[in-house]
Amino acid sequence: MQNHHYISSAVLDLEVIHDILKSDKKLALSDEARLNIIKSREYLNNKIKESDKPVYGINTGFGALCNVKITSEKLTELQENLVRSHACGTGDKVSKPVIKLMLLLKIQSLSYGNSGVALETVERLIDLYNNDILPVIYEQGSLGASGDLAPLAHLALPLIGDGEVYFQDTVISGEELLEKMNWEPVKLQSKEGLALLNGTQFMSAHGVYALLKAYKLSYMADLIGAISVDAFDCNLSPFDELVHLVRPHRGQVKTAERIRNFLEGSEIAESEKDNVQDPYSFRCIPQVHGASKDTLSFVRKTFKTEINSVTDNPNIFIEADKIISGGNFHGQPLALGLDYLAIALSELANISERRIYQLVSGLRGLPNFLVENPGLNSGFMIPQYTAASIVSQNKQLSAPASVDSIVSSNGQEDHVSMGANSATKLLRVVENLNSVLAIELFNASQAMHFREPAKTSDFLSKVIESFREQVPVLTEDITMAPYIKKAKEFVENMEIEDFLD
Repeated sequence: MQNHHYISSAVLDLEVIHDILKSDKKLALSDEARLNIIKSREYLNNKIKESDKPVYGINTGFGALCNVKITSEKLTELQENLVRSHACGTGDKVSKPVIKLMLLLKIQSLSYGNSGVALETVERLIDLYNNDILPVIYEQGSLGASGDLAPLAHLALPLIGDGEVYFQDTVISGEELLEKMNWEPVKLQSKEGLALLNGTQFMSAHGVYALLKAYKLSYMADLIGAISVDAFDCNLSPFDELVHLVRPHRGQVKTAERIRNFLEGSEIAESEKDNVQDPYSFRCIPQVHGASKDTLSFVRKTFKTEINSVTDNPNIFIEADKIISGGNFHGQPLALGLDYLAIALSELANISERRIYQLVSGLRGLPNFLVENPGLNSGFMIPQYTAASIVSQNKQLSAPASVDSIVSSNGQEDHVSMGANSATKLLRVVENLNSVLAIELFNASQAMHFREPAKTSDFLSKVIESFREQVPVLTEDITMAPYIKKAKEFVENMEIEDFLD
């Protein structure tokens, strides 16, 4: 069925996830995944029958209580107690797109047959996904080390008829959900609660969501930057391929190529200039934007590895006949990547704000603050203030959470990644970058009005024409906020093919 994505050992990457989300595909287990899950559960059941030896998370307590042995008749109660006691989230609610990604990534991780969960448990998670029933999850509560315990506990609560879910545009209890869907609560078996709670799917889902947004915004930064280049009557020579081939960072070379393509055929770009050089915020677009692209590539590789991994604990290895307690739930690789991405996106906003500043400065034949009759009109004076405020907030948000740690679980968990905090603040940086780029486009479109009748490229002319259908040229002072909002929506909603290249 083409409207289904089959969970399997095939590599899950950004393109696949983008297609699943864009096409609104349902999930189903491949025969391979079903077999892996069933074999793993059968192996674990047999192990429990053969021996009453304490195995962490299977017949013991958790965290600092790992040495407390639990009797076999109490194993279901143990797992359900685990889920309920760990559901300690607070703060803002996680957005629905991120929750949906959490479900997808948790299902993928459990499908490899190293977690010991029952097939029915994974199928119930798929039922939630396919019916767009999304558990209510909170942003705060994870240390990003024993897995994302609190958020994943909230993800698991509806399986046992607890917690809350988004159901048909309302919020209902887990108990009401079971009644409405005529479902029986899942009876969690040994290790299942721990398999659901241990894992990095909160961090991973935020990272994947941010990467999908970041790749598009990286493209938009190049596109809007190219409009600003013509709006400020800049030289085209800094984008010459020869310059970049002698310093061939991949992102730098790609950015320069994009700018050349965007400006191809521009009368303004090809005209003779009085200015020999341009400010760095224009001249160094390939170097700055390119460095952020290279960061995107690094973080993308990290998350590709993570979302195709087993991140719960302990892990089951049937062929080796071993159940091993390890630390694959520790989010350090993700925490570092999330912090690095926040820094890279903040830099795209930083250089964008500098171009905004130059455009309103009354230079290169442009009027002060891009308006007729400056003085009587303040024009585009204050949108630059707004952009400056946002980029300063980004600098604060870009202080890395991953260098922090705190002791938890009575000293048993004595180093944590803080990757969940890295993840949630990254999304604020992503949103802030969208706002700054929107303000730059607002300014650059206005500035291009004062270059007429000289023309930019056909491609950029079409973009500007489309933008002006939403945000017209302003001839006098008017309330700006509604136009900034429309500019943000334009940047966010513009359809781009192959932006993940």
